[in-house]
Amino acid sequence: MFPAQTYIQRRRRLRDQVGSGVLLFLGNDESPMNYADNPFHFRQDSSFLYFFGLSTPGLAALIDVDEGREILFGNDLTVEDIVWMGTQPTLADRCRDNGIEEVQPLAGLKDYLAAAHGEDRKVHILPPYRAEHRIELWDLLEIPLGQAEEAASVEFITAVVDQRNTKTAEEIEELDWAASISADMHLTAMRMARPGLTEAEIAAAVHQVALAAGGQLAFPIIATVHGETLHNHFHGNVLKGGDMFLLDAGAETAMGYAGDLSSTMPVGDHFSPRQKEIYQVALDAHEAAVAALKPGTLFRDVHLLACRTVAQGLKELGFMRGDIDEAVAAGAHALFFPCGTGHMMGLDVHDMENLGEKYVGYGGEEKSTQFGLKSLRLARELEPGFVLTVEPGIYFIPELIDQWKAEKRFELFINYDKVESYKDFGGLRNEEDFLITETGYRLLGKPIPKTIEDVEAMKC
Repeated sequence: MFPAQTYIQRRRRLRDQVGSGVLLFLGNDESPMNYADNPFHFRQDSSFLYFFGLSTPGLAALIDVDEGREILFGNDLTVEDIVWMGTQPTLADRCRDNGIEEVQPLAGLKDYLAAAHGEDRKVHILPPYRAEHRIELWDLLEIPLGQAEEAASVEFITAVVDQRNTKTAEEIEELDWAASISADMHLTAMRMARPGLTEAEIAAAVHQVALAAGGQLAFPIIATVHGETLHNHFHGNVLKGGDMFLLDAGAETAMGYAGDLSSTMPVGDHFSPRQKEIYQVALDAHEAAVAALKPGTLFRDVHLLACRTVAQGLKELGFMRGDIDEAVAAGAHALFFPCGTGHMMGLDVHDMENLGEKYVGYGGEEKSTQFGLKSLRLARELEPGFVLTVEPGIYFIPELIDQWKAEKRFELFINYDKVESYKDFGGLRNEEDFLITETGYRLLGKPIPKTIEDVEAMKC
């Protein structure tokens, strides 16, 4: 945990911004794999962790803005629990580390909320993303299961987003550490990627790096020879000479802060000539996007710069044609780059995605509905303290190529004869994590090889 004063100040700022009512925080519960005593690795709700610091299941908390009270609700362990789990600090003892002075049994939460409701005071909630939270909100506040998202408080969401989006020095230290562990995960994969190994063997070694550093995975590992599948979690393929191997993996520190890096490497010692051509175009887009990072810049413009760089590079290779600005405005480049250039990071690898990209990445503005651009998670004006990824890529997705070609979509801008010959190419990207500073940007964590020469040097 951070010092108690950190959590006290966070809650005070939140209370001041919302202004009135009761702010309800539901912590996460254990999630059984197949029976109650065999749960998945526990992960606390990130907003609960941010404001209260306790990574313990079965808790709830509230901030009563009107009455100036902050209360943690939970139950201490029974003797039977201690037999299996060992001696644990009481909740009151744990709350000394986060500045909460009032602790009540979990059963008292419903009565407190009923009393607030009876006084016609608003109970603010955040959008739930777990089924048990929807059930709890039904029980506590009589919110129908299918209406919990609609009942979420925009004032509450906005106040949380405003605070969590801007990282403090102590958070940046954690994010630096997460990115450095993540870099070691990728260096491990670069050294290993050889013909005859399985994706699963590399994924296992990468996972070990995160665990050995005292952390966990920030998200399920993507370790694949099929980089054209953006979120490919299948690890059953055997690596062959001539393949490219894409790793998208990040560590989460013990305090919950995430790293998120991607790298693409040859299986064996060298990229093939055509792999080098496409790799360099994607790398050029990556470097152009990074160079554009600074306060006051719309990340949407950074994304469009990456798109134009991809389109121009592919035009020079014969995949695209015509006016590049017109092609990008129409969305023709999305055949090769159907996703966004980056997203916010912090306690979540896609920071606060459960609270809504409209608020986190768009400052309350609506997102585009255009294919490709609608997948951009971050578009707002950059500010000092923002932490984000940069990850443009190029992907040859056979099913998407077949559909667009059959529909004769964007024939003015796409040379389908050339594209057809690359349907077996796969996909690639590089991804790094950056802090926006007062004057520009800073890479988080230690760097990993990105240039063709440096990646190939890792293989020798």
